[in-house]
Amino acid sequence: MGKPLDIAIIVVYLVAMLAFGFWGKTRTKDSADFLVAGRRLGPTLYTGTMAAVVLGGASTVGGVGLGYKWGLSGMWLVVSIAVGLLALSLFFAGRIQRLRVYTVAQMLRLRYGVDATSSSGLVMAAYTLMLSVTSTIAYATVFNVLFGTDRTISVIIGGAVVMLYSSIGGMWSITLTDMVQFILKTIGVFALLLPFTLSKAGGFAGIRERAGDAVFDLGAIGMPTIITFFVVYSFGMLIGQDIWQRVFTARSPQVAKWGGTTAALYCVLYGIAGAVIGMAASTFLPDIEAKDDVYAQIAESILPVGISGLVLAAAVAAMMSTASGALIATATVARTDVKPLLQRLIGRPAESENAERDVHSDRLYVVVLGIVVIVIAALLNDVVAALTIAYDILVGGLLVAILGGFLWKRATGAGALWSMAVGTVVTLGTMVIVGDVLANEPIYYGLAASLVVYVIASLATPRTSPEVLDEWDARLAGRERADQGAPRTVS
Repeated sequence: MGKPLDIAIIVVYLVAMLAFGFWGKTRTKDSADFLVAGRRLGPTLYTGTMAAVVLGGASTVGGVGLGYKWGLSGMWLVVSIAVGLLALSLFFAGRIQRLRVYTVAQMLRLRYGVDATSSSGLVMAAYTLMLSVTSTIAYATVFNVLFGTDRTISVIIGGAVVMLYSSIGGMWSITLTDMVQFILKTIGVFALLLPFTLSKAGGFAGIRERAGDAVFDLGAIGMPTIITFFVVYSFGMLIGQDIWQRVFTARSPQVAKWGGTTAALYCVLYGIAGAVIGMAASTFLPDIEAKDDVYAQIAESILPVGISGLVLAAAVAAMMSTASGALIATATVARTDVKPLLQRLIGRPAESENAERDVHSDRLYVVVLGIVVIVIAALLNDVVAALTIAYDILVGGLLVAILGGFLWKRATGAGALWSMAVGTVVTLGTMVIVGDVLANEPIYYGLAASLVVYVIASLATPRTSPEVLDEWDARLAGRERADQGAPRTVS
């Protein structure tokens, strides 16, 4: 059981998240508000919420753990996320924001004019669902220690809070809670954990004296691992529904571009800070076996009561921001892409699209899927393998079709469909052949096969119809906004 003051801080934090959920509800009038915050976030809210959603438990607790094991080289995981976000923001975010869609699959249908591309929603839903599950399991481990509850109760407590504030006000609630979480993470990592651990280790001179020069070697973690980080996480940032959904919230292409760039630069600093914290801790906490325990061990062993509570709250904030973002992304994909796909498969006519859909129905999707996340997280001890499979399929199966749609006019719907199918099959097949879902080969072979098939099938099939491309170009130019209304400004 944790210290009473630390427990009180976490409880206050959880109650505050629910309060912000109700505050967000006051801004939620229709489905556009619920799913993408009315597409009217200004630079401050956009930057904070984007940084919050990409910096989850893997970046915070995991980043410190990697620094503990590999020294400064442990920063590459978070830096690869930052590079992906930077590329997305500078080269794609403005165009994505102008499309005025809700999901990645809708972008594929708009670009290629082929309904079958909505099958990408199945992969995207699996990816975002598992992302929410892993985040839920991660913050439940903190509750285990603090509250002395067993694992299932911890999952239910945290999962219920995330599900409630996400369902009450949708993206507005998530945006407001993300801003609190962003501030908590900034204070916890930069203002508390970093100076305390550096002081305890005797500064950089003390670290060098106790741990040697090896901890400052940027390549210590190994070049194959660094390359894989960039292939999986940088590319994943470019095409993940949870990330795109934040881009959709920007009030203008300029906010999406420069707010995302600022968030990416913040992520670089966050990654370096985490690695420094970890390598400093290795000099005075030398015997921690599980690297993911390092963050909590530092908080418990060297920080004063109260400050340790804030630092633990920062870790919970990191995990909850990812969990809530992934949850609403799953709900959006389930309603917008998966439901119509299933209706077509069973011969039922799909509902006509309406940008102002019933917000109560959107809320129901979040509640049901939130319960699914809680159940899966309570039943499974470790879903890293499942998340890796989802991430590899996401990148190996969908990356080429998505980015190719922006970069290559000659690409066709047939090329996109074959690329998605072959990339997914090769990725999964390589996992089976290699016998290790965590191996590097599946993502490389899947991407290569996807790219080759995309080019060949596109060149071998008739060009995309001019009508489809005209609509695509009009959206990219921002000329399809008459039905959206003038976005209101929110800083």
